[in-house]
Amino acid sequence: MDDILKQLLQEEQELQFTKFNEDTAWQLGSQLVERAVSEGLPVTIDITRGDHQLFHASLRGASADNDEWIKRKVRLVYRFGHSSFYMGQLLKSKGKRIEEAYLLSENLYAPHGGCFPVIVKDTGVIGTITISGLAQEDDHKLVVQAIRDFLALEK
Repeated sequence: MDDILKQLLQEEQELQFTKFNEDTAWQLGSQLVERAVSEGLPVTIDITRGDHQLFHASLRGASADNDEWIKRKVRLVYRFGHSSFYMGQLLKSKGKRIEEAYLLSENLYAPHGGCFPVIVKDTGVIGTITISGLAQEDDHKLVVQAIRDFLALEK
């Protein structure tokens, strides 16, 4: 379990932006939509900066329930500053539910994979990129791969 937690923290160290604005959100969101459409993935994609939703797309097969999952995952990431998958794995390693560990309702905070913090170097967490619609590990992997691909193009 420690290995996966270390790997997830390493992703957060590695996948940081030098800047993040509306254009970044559009490009990254559009790339995610293209990939999801080409693979027939029934997902909702959401990108925020603070309280401002910069990008949102619901693809065929996604539902309003995915929007609710996104809100709960985003709230968790802003609260703890880590990916929602990391928080879920951390709780799992402690054998606790979020209610027990942090006195937070799972109705409001979802420690399930799919929401990754937008981290700007030397600034910190300024936003989120979230996928909902797949198994939580697959939601997480899709977001991480999209950020990795986007940042590779910037170099």
